[in-house]
Amino acid sequence: MQHIKSHFTFSKKQRNGIFLLLVLIITFQCLYYFSDFSNDEPFKSGSELIAFQNEIDSLKQVKTENSKPKIYPFNPNYITDYKGYTLGMSSEEIDRLLAFRAKDQWVNSAEEFQQVTQVSDSLLEIISPYFKFPEWVTNPKVNKSYNSKTYDNTPKTYNQKIDLNQATASQLQSVYGVGEKLSANIIKYRNQFDGGFASDVELQEVYGLKREVIENITNRFTVKTPRSIQRINLNTATRDQLVTIKYIDYEIAHSIIEERTLREGFKSLDDLTKVKGFPLNKIEIIKLYLMLE
Repeated sequence: MQHIKSHFTFSKKQRNGIFLLLVLIITFQCLYYFSDFSNDEPFKSGSELIAFQNEIDSLKQVKTENSKPKIYPFNPNYITDYKGYTLGMSSEEIDRLLAFRAKDQWVNSAEEFQQVTQVSDSLLEIISPYFKFPEWVTNPKVNKSYNSKTYDNTPKTYNQKIDLNQATASQLQSVYGVGEKLSANIIKYRNQFDGGFASDVELQEVYGLKREVIENITNRFTVKTPRSIQRINLNTATRDQLVTIKYIDYEIAHSIIEERTLREGFKSLDDLTKVKGFPLNKIEIIKLYLMLE
């Protein structure tokens, strides 16, 4: 018992220390209880919080806009894979443009760009303001030689029309819109094939010919001696046979066969318009090489 009592025996210094400790504990407790630690200048209303958040959001938006690649005026004929990707074009749309340019053909307007690439109206609206075409495209000079000529644009009958495969350069230049360069392009395309044009629709393939000029040409010319084409039966053609046709690659050929299987055979060549990824603007050219049996 005496041993236990010794643990509660303190010297004078120890008692003074314990007393001081108790005083400090009580003092801090009082300060904590009676002091106001709240913000002296709180937000007066939720409107200040909203304004503060709006400021943060605007700074974030500025940072996002600055991080986006800037678009400068450019000629769409020279779009690369990377450039097309940054503009928001799909790989298929870029490939269509590159294939078009590979044939040494040029896009001369936003409408032609969409026709070739098949981009959406929304994307065209965004990027077309940055298109920059050469001066001779945007401000073509009037050919004075046209003004000194008179043109007969009245459509002729089949018998009155001149065979497009026999037409000379001077005869072609009698058509409004066809000068020396375009007549040379027509003859150059014709001479690529043994037998010349197979159909009037091949005028679409001649570089530089616009739709209205083609219409003027076909008012006075037509293919009367078409070259012979070995056509492929669409309902039995293999993938390797289909890819021999211009504008049909392996992906499109695969889609054609899938659609053919789904339909249990095509009933019309126009059914090709239902094939996924099919180049609709070239269907008349492609149909020259196909048949149904």
